[in-house]
Amino acid sequence: MAAQTYQTHYQYEIKKLIEEEIERLKNNMATNGIITDIGEYRYYVGQITGLRKALYLCDDAETVVNGS
Repeated sequence: MAAQTYQTHYQYEIKKLIEEEIERLKNNMATNGIITDIGEYRYYVGQITGLRKALYLCDDAETVVNGS
């Protein structure tokens, strides 16, 4: 596999995994009884925020690599 093809595939897969994890966490938050206190709520919100930040950083890195 050529380096460029590998990198493109890797980038696609890592973004997909991050997006799936965000959805999993959101679904956990929406399920009744999963979150029992404010600490758990903050934990889930913090996880989602961090993962979204990772997606934004992936996009920023792609912009830099593409020279835009």
